[in-house]
Amino acid sequence: MTQVTKEQVMAALGGVGDPDRGQDIVSLGMVSEPTVRDGHVLFSIEVDPRRGAAFEPVRSAAELAVRKVPGVLSVTAVLTAERAPDRGQPQPQGPSPVGGGRAAAGQRIELPGIRHVVAVASGKGGVGKSTTAANLALALSANGHRAGLLDADIYGPSMPRMMGLSGKPTTRDGKTLEPMRNYGIPVMSIGFMIEEETPMIWRGPMVQSAITQMIRDVNWGELDVLVVDLPPGTGDAQLTMAQQVPLSGAVIVSTPQDIALLDARKGLNMFRKVDVPVLGIVENMSYFMCPNCGHQTDIFGHGGARQEAARLGMEFLGEIPLDIVIRETSDGGQPIVVGEPEGPHALAYRAIAASAWAALTGAQPRRAPPIVYV
Repeated sequence: MTQVTKEQVMAALGGVGDPDRGQDIVSLGMVSEPTVRDGHVLFSIEVDPRRGAAFEPVRSAAELAVRKVPGVLSVTAVLTAERAPDRGQPQPQGPSPVGGGRAAAGQRIELPGIRHVVAVASGKGGVGKSTTAANLALALSANGHRAGLLDADIYGPSMPRMMGLSGKPTTRDGKTLEPMRNYGIPVMSIGFMIEEETPMIWRGPMVQSAITQMIRDVNWGELDVLVVDLPPGTGDAQLTMAQQVPLSGAVIVSTPQDIALLDARKGLNMFRKVDVPVLGIVENMSYFMCPNCGHQTDIFGHGGARQEAARLGMEFLGEIPLDIVIRETSDGGQPIVVGEPEGPHALAYRAIAASAWAALTGAQPRRAPPIVYV
């Protein structure tokens, strides 16, 4: 395959003009240094926010120009802007999406081949959200549903390693990417397009655009459920999903202790404010069962998420213990649902998936079985 260079990208963009200023966007200093990896190109174009909507044809022309460079497989061009200060009014520092949040909110993505989109979220990091998302997608598949998995954690993509995938997506038409596949699951992640140790130092609008394109410009095929692993917190990625993607619901992951539940409530309330139904709560790292003596230790407490679900009047989907096997299988690229499909942990994930599916479709919920050590 022809090796694409940054110089080639910038040369192509040199042929794209700003219609109002009479020069090309490179000469005007509007283009960020592009990121190029294995034929995948990402860059931003900075414009005055007042020109954001009118500049969309230029952004499209820039993508088209770069797509014509030999060896280019995909192009992501993002419009960003520094908000101009109003006289006498203090303004927040940092970039803002051109066009404003209200305009973005109305640009809903159509996903005709996907029946349901489910976001897996947490209020804080370190609670096992990505492990839950991967096993939830695999459990849905094991239960007979067509499932896909989108890694929307732009700053910390983990699905390539967790799903045992390497390499890069391909394209058949130069416009739509083919997702990577393993265990019968189509998977897309920004991690396929950058080196594993490369930091993503992106502004909010670039994050929003990348997530949008990984959903819209991927050949997902026909799916019953697309599971989306969101980054922790309530930032740009969550807002993009809530405003632009037809979410069927969200699953909240938390550990039992009070501080984690406090952050989980923030995520839950965010989805409620944007009218996305919360399907239920999963308590991860619920307890530790000693594999030698069988003694149960509630390292982070126990039952806090169940109590929180009861207090809020929502479904408690199930609990998963803190277990070294779950960690080892995830790190090894063979999550527990496929690594030990008949084991108690896999069965618990499948029951959680069944309860989530019931919440989506109105079917009778299935309770997660207790995990028994023998």
